[in-house]
Formats: sequence, structure tokens, C-alpha cells
Amino acid sequence: MAYAHVAHDCTIGDNAILANCVALGGHVTLGNWVIIGGLSPVHQFCSIGDHAMIGGGFRVTKDVPPFVLAGGEPLVFEHLNTIGLRRRGFSAETIEQIDSAFRLLYRSKLNVSQAIERIKQEVPLTPEVRKLIEFIAASKRGIIPGHPH
Repeated sequence: MAYAHVAHDCTIGDNAILANCVALGGHVTLGNWVIIGGLSPVHQFCSIGDHAMIGGGFRVTKDVPPFVLAGGEPLVFEHLNTIGLRRRGFSAETIEQIDSAFRLLYRSKLNVSQAIERIKQEVPLTPEVRKLIEFIAASKRGIIPGHPH
């Protein structure tokens, strides 16, 4: 949209929406179906996973996993992007499996490594859950945290 800025060496997936005045630093990677609200800067080298949505006016300084709705200052995991996933045809069962993985990642009080191990043990390794695990493994800036407990 108006005044969006995409710096050098960025990769933007299909069907991404950058609202007014979004600014991507260099080497940013956006997955498919990413939505970034207006007036949001994204720090260089950050990645935002498929089907993630960033609320307007929030700074992105860490990687944002796929399938999440993120907001707040500093940016945190708010909850699963359930409405977006439903709109794109994800089944209720698939959404529940993704949600189970995120509950372990963000609500179990485990660190990220421990949560990933529990996800591998307890959640069916669907393509979507594998995508989440692979995204976290590839993260160079670390992923956004959840709300403090």
C-alpha cells in the first residue's frame, strides 16, 4: 500500500499484504499470506512465517513464527491466527494441532528447546507442525516471546 518500503535483498512470499508505511529492513524474509499492519517497521534479517499477522504500529525485532497473530510492545505472540487460517481453508483438526504446538511453545513455561522436544513427542507431526519446527530451527534472531506470566 502507500509508502511501504522494501529494502535490499528482501524476499516476499505470495499473497503478502504490507499496509501503509510498512518498512522492511534489508534481508527480511516474509512467508506466504503474511499480513503486516500499517506503520510497522521490520528489523533487518528478521523472518516472518507463513500465515502470520502483525498488528499495526508494532516493531518487529525478532522472528515471527508461522500461523501467529502478534502485537504489543515489545512484539509478542498474542494467539493463533485462527480467523486467517479458517479463511484459507485449514481444517478444524489442523488448526487444533497447530494450536496444541503453540500451547506447548508459549504457555507451558518450557524454554524453546524443551517445548520443541515436547511438540515432537505429543503433537502429530503434520506438515504445518513441521513447518513451525523448521522455522524455529532456522531462526537466526530468535523468535518473539509470549506474554510474560
